[in-house]
This record gives sequence, C-alpha cells and structure tokens, in this order.
Amino acid sequence: MRILLPLFCLLILVGCKSDVNAEANEQTELDSTLLAKNINLPDTEVELLPEARKHAVQWVNYITAQNEINNLKSANLSQIIGNAKPISQIMQSLKSTVPDTLQSKAVDARLNVLATKAQVLEQLAARRNKNLEQISETAQDIPVEFNNFKLQLNELFLKSLEDFERELDELDQEQDSISRATRRIKDSV
Repeated sequence: MRILLPLFCLLILVGCKSDVNAEANEQTELDSTLLAKNINLPDTEVELLPEARKHAVQWVNYITAQNEINNLKSANLSQIIGNAKPISQIMQSLKSTVPDTLQSKAVDARLNVLATKAQVLEQLAARRNKNLEQISETAQDIPVEFNNFKLQLNELFLKSLEDFERELDELDQEQDSISRATRRIKDSV
C-alpha cells in the first residue's frame, strides 16, 4: 500500500506535465505562425501635394521615415519586432527635426502621436512575454498615423477661402474681358 500511493502520485504528475508540454508546444507553433505572417496594412496612401512634396523631399528624416513605412508593408511580425527600436528612433528624429517651413501645432501634434505609437511598439517588442496581437495592432497603426501626418502637411499648403475667392474674382474679370472683346469683334464685323 505504501508503494501504491507514491506510484499513483507520480503517474498523476507525469500525466499533468505532458498536458502542459503539449499546450506549450501548441502555443510555440501558433507563435511561429504569427511571427512569419505579414501584418495587414491599409492599401491607401496619402500623396503629398506638390508644394508639400517640395519641402518634404529636402527633409532627410522624412524620406527615411517614408522608407521605413514602405518597409513595414512587406515585413512580417518577426521583422517588425526586430526593427521596433530603429522605427522608434526614426520617428523621434523626424519629430525633432521639423523644418521651419513645416512647423505648426497640428504637424507637431501628428508627429507626437506617430512618435508615441513607435515608442509603444518598441516597448511591446522589448517585453519578455510578447503579446503578438498588440504588437501587430500597433504596427498597423503606425502607417495610418504617418498618413494622417502627411494629410496635415498637405493642409499647410491648402489655399484659404480668401485665396479661392480672389481666384474666382480674377476668373470673372478674365471672362468679362473675353466676352467684351468678343462683342467688339462681332460689332466690328
């Protein structure tokens, strides 16, 4: 009887341990599959207006950030985790080197959001127990925020309502002078 009780306990422990190992192996396989999978990024990309593009192409950190965003589109989760720190550094340098011609509170706000998302990605990637879903969601947010930043750059160069009204007045004056000239030509013939 004394031998049966320890033997029974040993069997229970071995049986429980194999269940834990099976679950751990299943989780590892799932993680490997997720790490190799590309993240879903939005297909739409904001194009800069010609005036905004003129300023942005001279901004080295903007070009670097745009290249990093393009790299995210073809990266899998494992690559994103490996590049989280450089992404964060690039977004921080983008935030700290805004040219005077592009300075505005709205642009600064968008850059703050972008840099914060990149820092969150870096922190999630540095954790010992990584939550792959959170990392994936945060990585998906970064290109969206970069597009929002580009929209804000475009808005800096949009014409105001007064500019549109002035252009319309000029067009009206042009039309009036053309119609007067056409009437004179008809009258002279």
